[in-house]
Amino acid sequence: MSTECSAPPLTFQAVGGREIVARFDAGQMSTEGGLLLLGELDQRLGVTQRFAQCFHDYRDPSRIAHSLETLLAQRVYAMAAGYEDVTDHEALRTDPLLAVLCGATDVAAPLAGKSTVSRLEAGTAAAAPTARYKKIVADPAAIDAFLLDEFVRATAAPPAEIILDVDTTDDPVHGQQEGRFFHAYYGGYCLLALYIFCGEHLLLSQLLPGDTDQRTAVLPPLQRIVARLRQQWPRTRFIVRADSGFLADAIMTWCEQHHVDYVLGLAQNARLTRLAEKSLRKAARVCAQTGETARVFQDLTYRTRRSWRRRRRVVVKAEHMAQGANPRFVVTSLPRRDHAARWVYEDLYCQRGDMENRIKEQQLDLFADRTSTTALASNQLRLYFSSVAYLLLQAFRRTVLATTELATAQCGTIRLKLLKIAARIRVTVRKVWVSLPTGYPYADLFARVHAAVLRL
Repeated sequence: MSTECSAPPLTFQAVGGREIVARFDAGQMSTEGGLLLLGELDQRLGVTQRFAQCFHDYRDPSRIAHSLETLLAQRVYAMAAGYEDVTDHEALRTDPLLAVLCGATDVAAPLAGKSTVSRLEAGTAAAAPTARYKKIVADPAAIDAFLLDEFVRATAAPPAEIILDVDTTDDPVHGQQEGRFFHAYYGGYCLLALYIFCGEHLLLSQLLPGDTDQRTAVLPPLQRIVARLRQQWPRTRFIVRADSGFLADAIMTWCEQHHVDYVLGLAQNARLTRLAEKSLRKAARVCAQTGETARVFQDLTYRTRRSWRRRRRVVVKAEHMAQGANPRFVVTSLPRRDHAARWVYEDLYCQRGDMENRIKEQQLDLFADRTSTTALASNQLRLYFSSVAYLLLQAFRRTVLATTELATAQCGTIRLKLLKIAARIRVTVRKVWVSLPTGYPYADLFARVHAAVLRL
């Protein structure tokens, strides 16, 4: 018969004449009380359920302790809650609230540990049917289609216009990961993460070797995305927006042949500066007269000597500041008669900067750059897990936080204010009782968000 031993109390310095004594005797507790909201939203939207359909499970059903959906929900919810690596699951596996939200049949039984989650990430299609342990395999093509389908589901009416923001970012590595190369622009060994967004909606997250030419890599997924969305919304207008890193004749030619507009950054060169010289002098005069930054916009028809097959419209922003001239150029397919040069640059091209906030959300708040496994395929799967966590939090923000003070909050702020809540768990035959702290400062907001989730 086991004995019950009481842990010795932990004493701290007295405050106001009162001794502070702490004990580990609160019972079953969780720090993720707010995940109740995210789990309820997921149940109603079915995001992780559809995500699970993108995997092949070759395990023997009679020997399964954790279903595929439970494993995926555990990994995605943990990322949303701020746990970045598989080693975190060794402690998380005993969290009773996470077990409830992941759909575990026995709340008292532990969830998957770090070894099981690691095998989930490391499965390969070639070895899975005969492998002893790594029997769950992701289908990358299915996950890419899933991301697009989630965007379609989230869009109620056919949009008149879709702007596809394209960008890459570095994913620094500190080991011998497959695909690592030294990248001169980023100044270190890295992989490249290619993203395509439409507003806040994530359409593509693809991990590339560090030596990839992003101009070549972006065209196949761009073609696939436009084809899929045009099939859904044949009358929608498409615009591709990107910086000068994606300026390539092949991209522009494909867009022109498939009735897709574009606005792309164009790197400064001596010929362009000469063509913009008159506008630059005018901006310099205005700056000298007013003492303030001056901008003059100009339209050019321009063609490179060898790399472009035709002449194209170039918009010039001839800017002069106290520090000197600061010209910028973009090339676009938008006609002059309908879109003035200032509008193309300021109101269209410059708005692409918001995409960088979305990438930062994924990297800083959802650990998209935690790609420390050896193989490129398993690191890609980690990026997918981060992307699905982003999908959930973005859906949370879009559907139930839109009328609250967190309508434009980033994922890290949503986690801090709504997800990281202490909770005491008590399991009975018929119910799971979750007690939240009476001193929680956002209790009213929590109740309003809960009501909004139930209305979905």
